[in-house]
Order: sequence, then structure tokens, then C-alpha cells
Amino acid sequence: MAPKSLKIVVEQNVPYLSVLKNHFRTQVLPNEEITRATLADADALITRTRTRCDADLLEGTNVKFIGTATIGMDHIDRPWCEAHGIRVANAPGCNAPAVAQYVFSSILQLINRQIRQHTIGIVGVGHVGRIVEEWARSMDMKVLLCDPPRRDAEGGSQWCELDTIARRADIITFHTPLTADGPYPTFHLADGHFFRSLRRAPIVINAARGPIVDTAAWIDALDAGITGPAVVDCWEGEPLIDQELLARAAVATPHIAGYSRQGKIRASQAVLTALCQHFGMDALRVSEPTPAPAAHAVTPESIRRSYDPMGDTYMLRQHPEAFEQLRNRYPLRDEVPERWSL
Repeated sequence: MAPKSLKIVVEQNVPYLSVLKNHFRTQVLPNEEITRATLADADALITRTRTRCDADLLEGTNVKFIGTATIGMDHIDRPWCEAHGIRVANAPGCNAPAVAQYVFSSILQLINRQIRQHTIGIVGVGHVGRIVEEWARSMDMKVLLCDPPRRDAEGGSQWCELDTIARRADIITFHTPLTADGPYPTFHLADGHFFRSLRRAPIVINAARGPIVDTAAWIDALDAGITGPAVVDCWEGEPLIDQELLARAAVATPHIAGYSRQGKIRASQAVLTALCQHFGMDALRVSEPTPAPAAHAVTPESIRRSYDPMGDTYMLRQHPEAFEQLRNRYPLRDEVPERWSL
């Protein structure tokens, strides 16, 4: 099939894909207009996490490829797509440096003294967790790692249990996918038992998926003083976020931890590459140069200078009803550069 005969529907908040119009019939739509009717004659869909891709959306359409310009895929019914011959592609690791930037920028807002020798517990040591680990070690922090799937696959003595992190960590940051079944489900991984196990009133950070943390249990733990400051970027029930958690959080942002310019370029390029491969055409490039990988040489000062989450916190506190607008219109920031000259 000649590319020009293919129709691609693109969610309007996926950037850097202007090249598509030169090779495909392209329709750019806001999320709320991506419906079964608008997809009826589409061959492919490029979207983000706000579009639920399942039978309700896709049954009877011509869609054979879905590219989500995100890491997570819990908004896609992958078994249904596979059963109906729809290829699904995501962008693993695309925004990992930006999420690590967010984590450390938030930590540095909350710890005024040196962070060296603080113990950080990293739950989920994938694309994001590995960068957080590397940066933490470079700043002479003590690191605890919890990742049961990697432990099972790789072995080694570097892994610990979540209960160990609950007892020993000064900072706990979650970077797992959201899963509801399997040997290690992450839905409400941080539940009442987890919070009652805390011993050092740690900073707790959720920049992964909202339902990884049980909101009610988090609020109870904050009120009881058994946890330290809450850093919340991912919320249960988005965009209708819990106002009580918002009021108690030290850092509260509208799911923008990974919203860097470089991350968006990587994500769009990943789905564009997969799209071209699926339809058997030569590779295309997005409209921006390929970004560098995550920085290795970072310092507390370079992280502070690169991003301050308190401005985004202020905006969300002022306008919680505008969660989705704040997210969709977020001015993309730059990641921490390599060896920033101080």
C-alpha cells in the first residue's frame, strides 16, 4: 500500500510529527474527538495516555497500528488489540531523564542541607530508576533497590524487599509500571501496610502511575505523621484529583514529571519509527534533532538550576480544576545537561 493512501489520526498534543503530512493522509484531533467514527477509515492512531484504546473505541475500525508517545501502556487493551491484528508500539525510556530531574529537583526543595549520606529507596529500577540510582550514587547517597522482576531475572545481592525500604529509607520514590495481576502487581503497592511499616518518616514520591499509591492510606499516613513530605505528580482518578492529598502534598504537579522537550522528541521519534516499520516504508525523522541521552555528571546545583517544581505546584494549587489544561499546555522544559558549567 502506497503511504499516501494511508490515513493516520494523531492526537493534537503529540508534538514534532509535522513530517507525517508529507507522507500520509493525516488528521490531527483533540483527544475528545478521537472516536470510533473518526477512526472508522484510519489505518493508524498516534496518541497519549488519555485515549483509552479498547473495543469500545476500535471495534469495526480499520486501525492496524497504535503508537502511544508514552512509556506506559495501561490505557491500551493489548490482548484485544493483539487478537484483532493491531500492532501496538510505545516509547520506553523516552522521558526517563526528565522524571529523574523531577525527582531530584523535588528532593532538593525539601532537604535544605546536604543530601549526601541520605538513603534513597528506589522501587522499580527500569529506565527511570536506573538514572535515579546513578545520580544518587554520584551524589554520595546510600541506595536501596527494589525490583522483584529484575531480581528474579538477574539474581544478585543488590536487591531488597519493599519492607526493607520502608524501614531504612529517608526518601522513597516509585518508578514501576501499573499492573493489577501477575506475580508482582503494583496497584496500591504503597498501601496501608506499607505506610504503617515506615520508620524514618521519609519523603514519598509518586512520579510513576497514580494508582500505585493508595490515596486514602497516604492521607492517613500524612495526618498521623508516619510519613514525611509527599511529592505527587501522578494521581488516582486523574484529572479529578483528590483535594485532600493536594492540600497536604509538599510538591504537587499535574502529571508533568516527564514533560521535557527532549523526552517529547524521543517519544515522537519512537512511534514514528515503529509506524514506518509496520507499514514497510523507509524511516522518517521528526522535526527536531535527536536529543542526547541522560546526563551522567550532575550536581545538586545543576539540578536546582534546571527546574524548580514549586512554580508548577503553585499553579495546580490555584487551579486544580484545570489539571488537564495545565498538563496539555505545559511549557516543555529542558533536561539537566551534561556537565553544566557552574
